[in-house]
Amino acid sequence: MKIHTLTRTVVSAGVVLVSVAAAALSGAAPAAAATRYGCEWPRVCFYKTEADWQARRPTATYQDMGYWQTLGSHSAYSEVVYNSRNDDGALLRMQSGITYCVKGGQTTPEFFMPVYQDGAMEELKIMDSKTC
Repeated sequence: MKIHTLTRTVVSAGVVLVSVAAAALSGAAPAAAATRYGCEWPRVCFYKTEADWQARRPTATYQDMGYWQTLGSHSAYSEVVYNSRNDDGALLRMQSGITYCVKGGQTTPEFFMPVYQDGAMEELKIMDSKTC
């Protein structure tokens, strides 16, 4: 009886170890693939300065969808915005009321935002549409 119990325990432990190893391997690859420009999926990332962009260090990230979100001091005057949400667009509303669309998987053109011809970015709305 003890041998049967011991064998059962060893087999169960082996199954658990194989399951843990498989989970670790399957979890590692998507996490690495899901990060681009230092921006984890599913987020819209803001890079305040050129140095932040070059270092792949977002200064603000957003992931809630479906409503206008007021941008804070770490995102309002950002130089680059990257949308890691492949199937969702990100609308940026400027002070002037004009909106820009950052399509899924795209960035604003590098260093586009400092021009601010339409004022600072005020709000973000993540849309359930790749093209906004």
